[in-house]
Amino acid sequence: MGAALSQQAPPRRHSIILGAGHYRAELKGVEPFDKAGHPRRMLRLFIFGLGYTASHIARDLGKQGWSIISTGSSGSIAFDDAASVRLGLQGATHILSSVPPLVDGDPVLQPYGDAVRAAAENGSWVGYLSSTGVYGDTGGAWVDESAPIKGRRGSRNDADLDWQALGARVFRLPGIYGPGRSVLDRIKEGKAHRIDLADQVFSRIHVEDIVSGVIAGFNGPAGVYNLADDRPCSQNAVVEFGCDLLGCPYPPLNSIEEAGLTPMARAFYAENRRVANGKAKRLLGWHPRYADYRLGLAACYAAG
Repeated sequence: MGAALSQQAPPRRHSIILGAGHYRAELKGVEPFDKAGHPRRMLRLFIFGLGYTASHIARDLGKQGWSIISTGSSGSIAFDDAASVRLGLQGATHILSSVPPLVDGDPVLQPYGDAVRAAAENGSWVGYLSSTGVYGDTGGAWVDESAPIKGRRGSRNDADLDWQALGARVFRLPGIYGPGRSVLDRIKEGKAHRIDLADQVFSRIHVEDIVSGVIAGFNGPAGVYNLADDRPCSQNAVVEFGCDLLGCPYPPLNSIEEAGLTPMARAFYAENRRVANGKAKRLLGWHPRYADYRLGLAACYAAG
């Protein structure tokens, strides 16, 4: 073996683009060269829509040495900068969209669907954050990925199917919560409600469990995966536990009419389902760290 290869390669630094800024980070625990001494391909994630959930994914992967390029108000490039977006997609090893659909279609696939498809055909991993709302109301029954799509929002249903057609890993998410975005914050703001609806049940997911689920999906087969915790329950139970953590009195138990809910909030209570997560556990080896709302809210409370 030549002297150049017999010496240990010096650590390399890589530019990690996260949000609107550029950060320098060293790849720790990742060898920049393979066993033959050839440079490894940089892992690069392109995110459409750097919102609450996607920013947590970006932060976690950034710490692992990934290069992150993103669109959105906090992103590194403008969504309508077509040249930069298409160049970024060409160099991405992984592509993830967290952009919700519009009434007239998916806002990502309309201008960039051809580029996403080309990247997928060239071996790039593609993922999409969808919603368990595509299942519609099941009257509180359990629902898994084999259930028909019949959500009340046709655009969401169509977008879910369109990303599946691209060979994406489609992650269907229920109510998302985490630090800075949980019932604890609503209680502090005086905006939490208890609604008098018998047998009303919802599923939810802590944002950190979405992060681990998406990362687990990097090595899983294309398809649809529900990422939800293990314990669906009523929203009232969540509010009451949050009040117990904060030492606050429970909000009054009101009807929907008495609560004065917004149309969006009313729509939330119009559906009732339990979301099964067995497929993600079996095929991805994923298990939620916060298996129920008590563990998740306790972590949010501890985080301050």
